[in-house]
Amino acid sequence: MNLKKTKLSIIGLGYVGLPLAIEFGKNLNEVVGFDINKKRISELKLFKDSTGEILTSEIKRAKNIFFTDDLDKIKESNCYIIAVPTPVNKRNNPDFKLLANASKLVGKLLKKNDVVIYESTVYPGATEEICVPILENKSSLKFNKEFFVGYSPERINPGDKKHTIKNIVKIVSGSTPKVTNFVSNLYSKIVKAGTYKVASIKTAEAAKVIENTQRDLNIALINELSIIFKKLNLDTEEVLKAAETKWNFNSFRPGLVGGHCIGVDPYYLTYKSKILGYNPKIILAGRNLNDRMSSYVANNILKILKKKKIQSKRFKILVMGLSFKENCPDIRNSKILDLCKLLLKNKIQIDAYDPLVDKKANELNFLNIIKYPKKNNYDCVILSVKHNLFLKMKSGSIESFCNYNGFIYDLKYMLQKKNDKNYYRL
Repeated sequence: MNLKKTKLSIIGLGYVGLPLAIEFGKNLNEVVGFDINKKRISELKLFKDSTGEILTSEIKRAKNIFFTDDLDKIKESNCYIIAVPTPVNKRNNPDFKLLANASKLVGKLLKKNDVVIYESTVYPGATEEICVPILENKSSLKFNKEFFVGYSPERINPGDKKHTIKNIVKIVSGSTPKVTNFVSNLYSKIVKAGTYKVASIKTAEAAKVIENTQRDLNIALINELSIIFKKLNLDTEEVLKAAETKWNFNSFRPGLVGGHCIGVDPYYLTYKSKILGYNPKIILAGRNLNDRMSSYVANNILKILKKKKIQSKRFKILVMGLSFKENCPDIRNSKILDLCKLLLKNKIQIDAYDPLVDKKANELNFLNIIKYPKKNNYDCVILSVKHNLFLKMKSGSIESFCNYNGFIYDLKYMLQKKNDKNYYRL
């Protein structure tokens, strides 16, 4: 495992794989970025990133990277980093199809002393229980004798230009102490914040999955508090600001929890826990509450429409923001889409406005996507995603989208409108 002789391939060039590939492309001599999506490879060869995470100038700076969808171009590699999504299925059980397929692909190419590093979020033990047997089967090589495995969980935060891969400490692990050192030295080439070695792959897997589980539970608590405070006729924001005056109060806000991490990862941990004979209570309670928040918000909006006695044959609502979080185009597991579907079931007309998302995405074909909202046109405007471009809009501009009796429902605490009968929030 000679770092100087490392020929690296990154498998999967999405939100996780591309930033890795770009940074390694600036710091190593031979790097191949591989993805089965031909369209993705074509755009990257033109120095374009449709996720909006990497600037054209940054892609051009990575002079030692080659993008391809051709397996023959990565067969000479001796180190592979697999960074593919790990979603859940309709039953909220782990879906390992993409991870298994990537392992099969790499397994067919493995040679003696090669190293495979996984970044995908899984439950503790999954890398060695699921991925390693696939690598052994496809390569006919013996694990920890003829090939080796590392695990370094991704900590990418889409849309965040401050906490980039270079500035976040990288947890590293390996199937042997020597591999752990190799993985640490490899990532040290691109991570200025440094690496943190752990004793086992399983420990690294656990550390990653609890990061998002903890955040999910914290948001669930605040969501439940906001429900209680509404019944008490209290403003949740005022209560939270008062509580934040204590130095050790953790600051969170209520909202819809979606995306490919926080809304998914807890199910990986609870799945494994159930297999081991323990049925989690707190984790699943938080997850269930957060999953129900779209329905709670939809019911709130319907109640307000009824309370205001808005006369209309069909209510018209503007939804500002469709991605699962601010300043990124990612709509995977976006609970805003769930909210829209619930409102549509109640025969409400919806216009959706989000300049960052791909308007042609299959997941959005049920919505009417508009270029820009019309003034005096909506019974309700839902501020659903805190994009910078929305924050730059004056509150008066947003209010102008409402008709004479319309109201704003602020999911992201974007506006500060106290004692305004036409302004509501969680």
